[in-house]
Amino acid sequence: QVQLVESGGGLVQAGGSLRLSCAASGRTFSNYVMAWFRQAPGKERAFVAGVERSGINTYYADSVKGRFSISRDNAKNTVYLQMNSLKPEDTAVYYCAASAVTVVVTSSQYYDYWGQGTQVTVSS
Repeated sequence: QVQLVESGGGLVQAGGSLRLSCAASGRTFSNYVMAWFRQAPGKERAFVAGVERSGINTYYADSVKGRFSISRDNAKNTVYLQMNSLKPEDTAVYYCAASAVTVVVTSSQYYDYWGQGTQVTVSS
């Protein structure tokens, strides 16, 4: 079992920044691909960003490329999502997820563990 706890969400004006954190406990953190997903009201949960086990390779949804940055600290069992130039359409509940696969995948079905989510609201 892996337990994931997100933090760092909140209300921010358009153009602003937020940094989300996800602290993991349980099994060896470095054995898991980590990703962030988000779900806006009335929409399906969507992949935002992912990072492979080593932290070297990262992947992003087209909608956040150049604005968001995912990173991980395996010594601290934590994954981060730095969000810059936020837009109202980034408003959603953001979820941290862990997968035992060997590469980043964008489909939520491959992720075994999920956090409870943190709300991000971007005002115009």
